[in-house]
Amino acid sequence: MSRVVVPLAEGFEEIEAVSIIDILRRGGVEVNTVYLKSEDPVDALSAAGAASDMVLGANGITIRADMPADLIVVDEYDAIVLPGGWGGTNRLAESQLVQKILKEFAGKGKWVAAMCAAPYALHVAGVLSERYTCYPSVEEQIRPADRVADEKVVVDGRVITSQGPGTAICFALEILAQLEGRESSDSVKNGTLSFHC
Repeated sequence: MSRVVVPLAEGFEEIEAVSIIDILRRGGVEVNTVYLKSEDPVDALSAAGAASDMVLGANGITIRADMPADLIVVDEYDAIVLPGGWGGTNRLAESQLVQKILKEFAGKGKWVAAMCAAPYALHVAGVLSERYTCYPSVEEQIRPADRVADEKVVVDGRVITSQGPGTAICFALEILAQLEGRESSDSVKNGTLSFHC
């Protein structure tokens, strides 16, 4: 059974995160969600006693993450998958821990996937593939923009990218296909009536 880690940072896109988690779990993949601890000691003190595993999404939906990101052991996972949302993406791009983890996943030849705005976090880490896709306008933050493909999902080497909320199921199905095989992905696709992927 494959294992995937999904970092959730405040401002993540809820449709994307839930679609990724749901589709992968339907396909038999173990998915762990992780939250970022505050890297600012002042924020950590003010948040004392708060449920830090509760992560607020871009549209006001809160999701409880499984564990803190600093407990990720890269060798225990096959892939890391980043949902988008500008707020969450910026936090992932600014987190020294997440950037280190992304580089370690890529360095070990493991799958790295990001959608919507999150390919920007891959760009900051220096692990974004030659050919990618992302939410329109995000490519302005990533240079050179001429590598952007106008496709729902792009697989280039061990990097998978996707455009945005409306492509989340297709994105998750492609990750599932790469991890567990096309037959598993097709089974979940048929079961969820995801005919346009």
